[in-house]
Amino acid sequence: MINYWLIKSEPSNWSWQDQVKEVETMWDGVRNYQARNNLMKMKKKDLCFFYHSVSEKKIVGIVEVSKEYYPDPTDQTGKFVVTDVKTSKKLKKPVTLEQIKNNPKLSNIALIKQSRLSVMQLKKTEWNEIIKISKE
Repeated sequence: MINYWLIKSEPSNWSWQDQVKEVETMWDGVRNYQARNNLMKMKKKDLCFFYHSVSEKKIVGIVEVSKEYYPDPTDQTGKFVVTDVKTSKKLKKPVTLEQIKNNPKLSNIALIKQSRLSVMQLKKTEWNEIIKISKE
């Protein structure tokens, strides 16, 4: 069974263009325990929306989990983990935070409820609704 996620990145640190160029990369730098726990739940083949945070606030593409969690080599404490993700596809049209906030079917999404969380699980219905918006 595939699970669905949303992962955030500041475009100035790691953008969709960087991801596309690299194809497969380690998703590192998570320093929040709830986000870490979500990384630990990710399974190979799970799908993640790639969200540009801070300046842009929009979902721009989809990546697939290619390797399940392992220790984050950038973390000196040994408490945090990474997963590997590979580029899947660019959305036909980006989906903005404003579009998500204005959609009643997405009112309980963690992106709104826990705006600082950088790795969050989505329900299949939420995933499908965002895909639908991206095609409009």
